Amino acid sequence: MSDAPSPQGVGESGYTLSITAQPSDIDELGHVNNAVWVRWIQELATAHWNAIAPQDAIDRYIWVVTRHEIDYRGNVGVGDSVTGRTWISEPPKGARFWRNVSFTGPDGKIKVAAKTNWAIIDRTIERPVRVPADLAELFLKN
Repeated sequence: MSDAPSPQGVGESGYTLSITAQPSDIDELGHVNNAVWVRWIQELATAHWNAIAPQDAIDRYIWVVTRHEIDYRGNVGVGDSVTGRTWISEPPKGARFWRNVSFTGPDGKIKVAAKTNWAIIDRTIERPVRVPADLAELFLKN
């Protein structure tokens, strides 16, 4: 995993998004609260899905988190910006796949790294379904 931030949007190394910590993101220790990092992971994953998936897939499916593994490596204070990067490095297994996430500060150091497991839900039947191969391929490329 590279420590260097990448430009916002879709690229060969996944999807990136710049985020700036707001006063409401800060806890009593003066840095971004752990629950906020989880929210940012979800926002980054959702933005990646909306940037890559065709509209018919966005309308048909929704993703839910089944597991988070998060390593907190550094602090971010109010007004500080991070570059969030997410990518899919391995094919799905049934309805689930692992999403990799990193948040890098302007100093080039990773502040938070995570691996999260997501399941795809078909909105019409409200149940998990196997990740369609064509969708998986789109995210494995980006």
